[in-house]
Amino acid sequence: MKRGSLGYVLVLLSLLCLLAVPAFTQSRNVTNIVSVVLDDFDNPQESQYIVRGSKFINEAFVDDSGMVLHDHLRTFPTALYREEPEDRELRALGINAAFNRKGYNFVEVIPASEGEDGQLVPDGIPIPGTVRDMSVWVWGSNRQYSLEVQLRDHRGIVHTLEFGSIAYRGWDNLNIDIPTYIPQDVVYVPQRRGLEIVKFVLWTSPRERVNEFFVYFDELRVTTDTFEEPFDGERLADPEYVEQLWSQGEGE
Repeated sequence: MKRGSLGYVLVLLSLLCLLAVPAFTQSRNVTNIVSVVLDDFDNPQESQYIVRGSKFINEAFVDDSGMVLHDHLRTFPTALYREEPEDRELRALGINAAFNRKGYNFVEVIPASEGEDGQLVPDGIPIPGTVRDMSVWVWGSNRQYSLEVQLRDHRGIVHTLEFGSIAYRGWDNLNIDIPTYIPQDVVYVPQRRGLEIVKFVLWTSPRERVNEFFVYFDELRVTTDTFEEPFDGERLADPEYVEQLWSQGEGE
């Protein structure tokens, strides 16, 4: 190789190295992916739901408060726990219902809490971080029913996502990915805007039998990214801290 050509190659390599430096000095995309159980249904006092049926619900399966029969029962999927731990009682949320006629009937399972009058009122389940996927164990009796979940974003818009059919026998772990078109952050501080579970809806297929049936739910879980890039003064992006700070201000 001629000396002039060698010099040209060395200069070219030097330029490539300089161009490559920023790629190595840029901060990497930091994440903290964790799995979080939103509800294990083991504690009836902390796991309260309003369960109600659509128009043709059979009144024999509705209690005095107008809710479809449901309870936290001593059962669980053995694929999740091979045997019950000695230090806790495993439970699942069971629903017992029926409809008077076939059609697009549904049962709503709505997260709730006690209001000031002691009655249950809808109270969505907040999801920490930026959620990537969601799963729930559901026991089906091989009927052509399907399950969906409704999520509320920071704008108050409710998004419906399909878990799919529960036409299988026994327990199965149903999973959904959270689509990127559902916003979970904004450009302003605080940037993260978490989602909230509004309700689950169990639909019956128009041709499927709707006499007495049972459905059970266990371990509602999400995979979520809880990382937030730190910055100077990040506590001032915490609404609770800001409220406390201003309430302690001297004023004029």
